[in-house]
Amino acid sequence: MPRYKIVVADNFHYMDEDEYWNGGTFDSYDEAVAACRELVDGSLASCHAPGMSTGELYDAYVASGDDPFIVGLDDAPMGERFSAWDYAKERCAVICR
Repeated sequence: MPRYKIVVADNFHYMDEDEYWNGGTFDSYDEAVAACRELVDGSLASCHAPGMSTGELYDAYVASGDDPFIVGLDDAPMGERFSAWDYAKERCAVICR
């Protein structure tokens, strides 16, 4: 039985819960984190253009990228909090170097 659910917010519609969508359910917290990272990586790939700086890519992501977060089901223990924005910042530095 899945213990974690990913909810995906849309940075373009920041804080608009009507725009949230289900990113899937997972048996382990680590699987949920991996899926969140894939979603962020996909958003960064969509936002990226050759020659972009790290800051430009990050700004594009926070303006319109997917912002997944993890919800524990049935009191499932949560691991270290996953922050899509923090992960995106790390990835922008790698992508744009």
